[in-house]
Amino acid sequence: MKVIHQVFLLPVCCTVLLTACTKGDIPSPTQAQAVGMATNVSDADVTAHVQIALNNEPDLDGMDIKVVTTKGDVRLTGVVTSQTQVASAISAARAAEGAHTIHNKLTVQQ
Repeated sequence: MKVIHQVFLLPVCCTVLLTACTKGDIPSPTQAQAVGMATNVSDADVTAHVQIALNNEPDLDGMDIKVVTTKGDVRLTGVVTSQTQVASAISAARAAEGAHTIHNKLTVQQ
């Protein structure tokens, strides 16, 4: 009985070990290319995407918000008239393609 138990247990243990050691987290060439394209958005493109997003926000119509992007980090500077506009600008910038981090340097005019 002990031998039968060992014979059965050995293949089960080997199967578990081999399954746990497979390299399932290596992306296929197609997946790697798609990931590479998503992270290779230039700073100029990110700035353009953020500016378009800001221009599409009706709450920010007429506001002069400057956008500077460095390595995907976006800095918003300028003067707005309310905290609601600050929130709208940050939300629009976060939704823009390629923006990683948003640095809010907007000032609310009193």
